[in-house]
Amino acid sequence: QMELEALRSIYEGDVCFRELSPVSFQYRIGESGDPKAFLIEVSWPETYPQTAPVISMDAFFNNTISSAIKQSILDKLMVEVEANLGTAMTYTLFEYAKDNKEVFMENQPVNTVTSISNSIAIGTPDVPASKKKDKKEHLSKTQKRKLADKTDNKGELPRGWNWVDVIK
Repeated sequence: QMELEALRSIYEGDVCFRELSPVSFQYRIGESGDPKAFLIEVSWPETYPQTAPVISMDAFFNNTISSAIKQSILDKLMVEVEANLGTAMTYTLFEYAKDNKEVFMENQPVNTVTSISNSIAIGTPDVPASKKKDKKEHLSKTQKRKLADKTDNKGELPRGWNWVDVIK
């Protein structure tokens, strides 16, 4: 009961932590857009902390991670569990996983669309890309005048500029 209260107070407001039930917790290691991020689920059995908690990585979030990497992470976490057996260890496990995220995921291939587009971009010459960046949108005098008429002296649009007239 005390560990449950401690976890709630420590991770209050943390978007990575999720309490599934009073004896089951999830923690996301890494940012949500990070291809090497993973999710750990820890469940407490009846005799916890004298017996090891059930650690799972079967969440849908982990589908991109190879099963060998998942097993490797679980094995390393179980070593940490054995070292902390008999004490409250959920916080310790989450922090251990956060601290060793890079070591855990070093052999994980990054299979995302961005890496494919980066490899395509590497093959193209850099000269056309730099020309595209230098181009800026040029407005005519009338376009500039209309834009200036819409804004106030600070360049901001007036309050209600995008309101819909209900009567019309």
